[in-house]
Amino acid sequence: MKYDWRDGNQVDLLINGEEFFPAVFESIRNAQREVLLETFIIFEDKVGMELQQALISAARNGARVEITVDGYGTADLSQEYVAALVEAGVRIHMFDPGKRLLGMRTNLFRRLHRKIVVVDSEVAYIGGINYGVDHLMEYGPMAKQDYAVRVRGPIVADLHAASERLLEARDDRDIALRRSNQPTQHRHAGNSRLLMTIRDNGEDTNTIEQHYLDAIRNAQHRLVVANAYFFPGYRLLRELRNAARRGVKVTLILQGQPDMPLVRLCSRLTYNYLLRDGVTIYEYCQRPLHGKVALADHEWSTVGSSNLDPLSLSLNLEANVIIRDPALNRRLYDHLMELATASCKSVPLKRVMRGYWWRAPLIFLCFHFLRHFPAIAGWFPAHSPRLKLLQPKVDAAQCGNLQVDQEKVS
Repeated sequence: MKYDWRDGNQVDLLINGEEFFPAVFESIRNAQREVLLETFIIFEDKVGMELQQALISAARNGARVEITVDGYGTADLSQEYVAALVEAGVRIHMFDPGKRLLGMRTNLFRRLHRKIVVVDSEVAYIGGINYGVDHLMEYGPMAKQDYAVRVRGPIVADLHAASERLLEARDDRDIALRRSNQPTQHRHAGNSRLLMTIRDNGEDTNTIEQHYLDAIRNAQHRLVVANAYFFPGYRLLRELRNAARRGVKVTLILQGQPDMPLVRLCSRLTYNYLLRDGVTIYEYCQRPLHGKVALADHEWSTVGSSNLDPLSLSLNLEANVIIRDPALNRRLYDHLMELATASCKSVPLKRVMRGYWWRAPLIFLCFHFLRHFPAIAGWFPAHSPRLKLLQPKVDAAQCGNLQVDQEKVS
């Protein structure tokens, strides 16, 4: 689906759960007409329970509440958690649930990785933050560093449309309900120019990656990329290198204390290629980096759910917003440079070159794998997304179990 640039928006950067959760939960609790929420993960911890209560409050206000969770990331919600939501009138959709094999989740690929909230078609949130206490500093050394934005203005209609499109079902009973909640015309809310971008397995297979490529190619002064899972395609690596060669200050902030050690190993295979042409690489070592943000020069930036790895760029459903706003660009730049100075270790080329002789064949193979991965991924069928509606059974003999009604989504 093609989205257009929207003028007249207000955008606020939200750093970590400490800023994101209070804002989004207040918006949900105060909803009067509608809440649309998509996420990869909900945990039944302190944060997940507060989300549950906010959604119940919205439903009791009379709002239509639709939440969509991923069948892999949110596979373990308890029957009690779901039943409390459904009883209040919340509709819970599970994206592509899969059967377990020997207790293991098998539905690994083409996941719903987007994180979007739209409230009353007036305010929306988009970013990389899931609903779990691991996004709060109190979680300890493994608490995640992450980002989201709150937006108001015409861009909200596009986030609303993206969420509604995922919810489209072949059930006529829902059509009138959706029409009654169509967003109204949005007035001027600020001075930011925004563009909604998605990656799916239909028409928009490389939209987010293309915006990254365009920003890198057009950069004249600086590029900063802070990304949790950095193992991009060959084109993106090449453009980062080319930008550094033509004098752009290119800075990467990547994981130094990863939640998945394999991620750091993959990222480090790209270091020599980038460092030798002047790219500066920092590894964030204070705690796991989960952010998916970038900026170019003094106006362009992006915040969203898309990592720069094969899963996000070629398989998963992702959503980013592209932002043209000098003030937000400056705030994000100042924050990331402070992060680099206070909590990161610089990666020197000399360190990367140690033992390079035995890594060289592996690096060669990885580069060529990255170069051709989108075509390789295209060999596998991009199945049509499926949503399953979760409902508690009314049969007393089966109480506590959940009934799943399948809905097909185009």
